[in-house]
Amino acid sequence: MKKHFIALAIAAAFSLIGAAAIAAGDHHHGASQGGVFVAGKEADYELVAKPEVIRLYVTDHGKPRDLSKASARLTLLDGSEKQEVELKPAGDRLEASGTFKVVAGTKAVAVVSDGGKTLGTARFTLK
Repeated sequence: MKKHFIALAIAAAFSLIGAAAIAAGDHHHGASQGGVFVAGKEADYELVAKPEVIRLYVTDHGKPRDLSKASARLTLLDGSEKQEVELKPAGDRLEASGTFKVVAGTKAVAVVSDGGKTLGTARFTLK
């Protein structure tokens, strides 16, 4: 009986620790647009890559960010193939239209600038 009580007390303590972490504000907001999510020091990035359009969502750790003066240079790497893409502001995201080779396993590196200064770099592997 005593062993069951101790096990129950330990489980309750871990539950409280998890609840405290959630209440303190877990900064992982995840992929809300169906893309690949990367949490950065300066911002969070989500890349949605389709053969005809690439979208990069940049948020201030889950909060909207003004992207009107932002841009990004995205490098797509698939085996020996390399494609450079310039992303421009499009409302709540940076975007480019065209023809892109984006398949599972494609690597992407985004260098994001805001107001002429580098905001950050994010690395993705497409699923």
